[in-house]
Amino acid sequence: MSALQAKQISRSYGGTRALSEVSIELLPGSIHALCGENGAGKSTLIKILSGVETPDSGEVTLNGQPIPLGRVHAVEQIGIVAVHQEPVVFPHLNTVDNLFVGREQSKVGGLWLNKKGMREQACQIMHSLGETFSLDIPVGQLSLAQRQMVSMGRALLQECRILILDEPTASLSARESKSLFATMDRLQQQGVGILYVSHRLEEVFQLAQQVTILRDGQCAGTQPTSSLSRSELIRMMVGRPVENPSRQQKKTKSKSDKPILKIRGMRRDPVFQDIHLEIHAGEILGLSGLVGAGRSEIARAIFGLDPVDEGEIWFEGRCLPEGFTIQDTMAMGMAMVPEDRQREGLVLPASVEDNLTLPSLIELSGWMGMHRKPRHEASRSLIEQMGIKTASRASSAQSLSGGNQQKIVLGKWVYRQPRLFILDEPTRGVDVGAKEEVHRMIEQLAAGGSAILLISSDMPEILRLSDRILTLCQGRIKGEIASHEATQEILLQWALPEERDALS
Repeated sequence: MSALQAKQISRSYGGTRALSEVSIELLPGSIHALCGENGAGKSTLIKILSGVETPDSGEVTLNGQPIPLGRVHAVEQIGIVAVHQEPVVFPHLNTVDNLFVGREQSKVGGLWLNKKGMREQACQIMHSLGETFSLDIPVGQLSLAQRQMVSMGRALLQECRILILDEPTASLSARESKSLFATMDRLQQQGVGILYVSHRLEEVFQLAQQVTILRDGQCAGTQPTSSLSRSELIRMMVGRPVENPSRQQKKTKSKSDKPILKIRGMRRDPVFQDIHLEIHAGEILGLSGLVGAGRSEIARAIFGLDPVDEGEIWFEGRCLPEGFTIQDTMAMGMAMVPEDRQREGLVLPASVEDNLTLPSLIELSGWMGMHRKPRHEASRSLIEQMGIKTASRASSAQSLSGGNQQKIVLGKWVYRQPRLFILDEPTRGVDVGAKEEVHRMIEQLAAGGSAILLISSDMPEILRLSDRILTLCQGRIKGEIASHEATQEILLQWALPEERDALS
């Protein structure tokens, strides 16, 4: 008997058909992958299976019994738990409180909380996931990857029978991903069925026994992963072959004499020290390294989000003054796509148009207020240019899939034609077809003369797009290499601390 079975699930939002008679079957002790482009219906199906939403038609059963559709708490109680792509945490609470909120342990007949017992159990769970950060830090101060692991820890406390993982490694380092995979293996051996949603196809083939492909809200097929090739899986996802041009096909451009961005001796304790780098017009500089090495912190410092303790930042031949702000860097011609799109890159309740034109309100306004027609034309053009799938420009950003949200975060800067783009994980949570579109956009921006600082945990992405690559290790630049000379092995070797550093 199947552990989890969904039959003929359909769901519409207004006039948009998100799912049309989709069926999926998850066996006990198996890992079943769910693949598809952004907007294919994966998120909608996950929400239905986890009790967030109710389908228009169809049924979902667990071991032959109907599940309580549309009731998250009731679904969790019967053993179906979802870890969503964006971490669902209480930012002002620490890790222990986040793990046990709503299911606190008590003693003395319920008069007192069993704080010691909850803390010990939290330590065990987070240690099993390979995390060693302090449990007392408010979760909102943790990195995106660490918040994701807290969400994972909360799911593991449930002793679930079905675990749904939505892009779980999108923000994780190689070490954290390895710990997650080991945990999944243990759960699988215990008979837990795992529905694994990922755009990282190498993980699908490494982990899953079966894969179901969604395309345009319909089931394009279910196959054993052993019987599929990567190209066949991509064809089923997108309905067309996807080009994967090699890095050598990109024309190399000669550097201009003066760099657009020059950094000398930049330091911010305790996250990075002695940072020196230059980026020229038309150049893509890759910044590689493990999560926590200081990559995002360097990006934030350059853009004016965080102060620096020491060093100089030169932009277009001008030394930025002490205490410069985001308004200063935007006015000079910088743009930044942050790693955490939902907290830092979008105004989720606002419309697609509002988000796309937010950085350009001054340019789209006059002394009598907003010029509505140019604003509508700008948003329409960006929606078409970025390939954003939305019912209309008035739709809220939070109603879109993760990949389309990411396109908004990048597209809102394209209108301003900045001289420097700082891109922190620009394809996180983006499907294989959309990733190629984003890659082409990045190359077009560079070809147009913009300088690109590219931060990515995806080594093939770094190797393909970058002209040069810097690798960070524990807040310091460990090495620099031309992309045509670099390999994943070299970058990983530089990124890993030496044994004496790791033990210190």
